[in-house]
Amino acid sequence: MSKPLPIPFPGVKEAPVVIELRFPNADVTVRGEFELNEFALLSSENLEFLRLYIKVRGNLKEVERILGVSYPTVRARFDAMLRGIGYEPDLPDPKDEALTLLEKGAISPEEALRRLKK
Repeated sequence: MSKPLPIPFPGVKEAPVVIELRFPNADVTVRGEFELNEFALLSSENLEFLRLYIKVRGNLKEVERILGVSYPTVRARFDAMLRGIGYEPDLPDPKDEALTLLEKGAISPEEALRRLKK
């Protein structure tokens, strides 16, 4: 029975190299050195996020609704997924940070409003 790739592998930073591909129904095995693409190297959490993102056709508000988390949390997960495939996300919007802090109760509504007006 097939198992998911153990990625990331504990304590190892380098990308794995696949040395064998097997097509059991065709009874074919191919040996060599094959690189995994960036999507195959995503953590299971980032891969599930990507699947959901694709399913809702890139609508982060819909991801927010389905996951039941705040928009800034969805953006943070999106940014983590982007980093997972090798892209550096845009700098965070200070307004998102203010909303996240408000949601956590770290700042007052008045302080959040002040930051949002900047």
